[in-house]
Amino acid sequence: MPQRILLKLSGEALRGENSNALFDKDTLDAIMLQIKQLLDLKVKLGIVIGGGNIFRGVRAEEFGLQLANAHYLGLMATIMNGIALKDFLNAHNIRSKVYSAIPVGNIVKGYNRNEMLDELEDDNVVIFVGGTGNPFFTTDSGAALRAIEMNADILVKATKVDGVYDCDPCKNPNAKKYNKITFDEAIKQNLQVMDMSAFDLCRSHNVNIVVCNIFNENSLRDTANGKTQGTLIHK
Repeated sequence: MPQRILLKLSGEALRGENSNALFDKDTLDAIMLQIKQLLDLKVKLGIVIGGGNIFRGVRAEEFGLQLANAHYLGLMATIMNGIALKDFLNAHNIRSKVYSAIPVGNIVKGYNRNEMLDELEDDNVVIFVGGTGNPFFTTDSGAALRAIEMNADILVKATKVDGVYDCDPCKNPNAKKYNKITFDEAIKQNLQVMDMSAFDLCRSHNVNIVVCNIFNENSLRDTANGKTQGTLIHK
């Protein structure tokens, strides 16, 4: 069983099926339950949160924004989500700490690895926001980086899809799901479940990735117990 897990949550996951809202209470309650199940297994947990429910940097051209500035707006959106996520966890009696690659005055502390490791040892959930702190890098890359820095045994990308397919299962009903696939195979096939930088970082530092559906009951607990419902990407 992994002792340390980095959970990558998309911003879109926070609003569930309600595309007109930033957050959905029933969805949040379900996610909090899954997180509690992990903590009950004595897992040390870090969470990287995306910002897609608020703003996505890839929409720069749509709004006439410079690409770098659009990316910074996306990073700020992750900070907003991280502040909210801390309160959601607190409402379920889960202690947490937020660290940002981009410090925001007295609101969110700047990232400090030694402090972060101490928080994990104290059984606090650590929430990482602000991506890598730089434009042009996705929060997937930020998740891979923080997984390595917290000495995670595994990176879990929790999405709305139940694993990795050879093509988009929403567009092709005959799409083939992989139960296991190597990093080399995923990169060779240019599978779009994570960006190539994230794949390469995890491969180089021996951090396996599991892709699973956060909305499937017990998906995180099953992953921690080595019985993932999703796809294992390994070296």
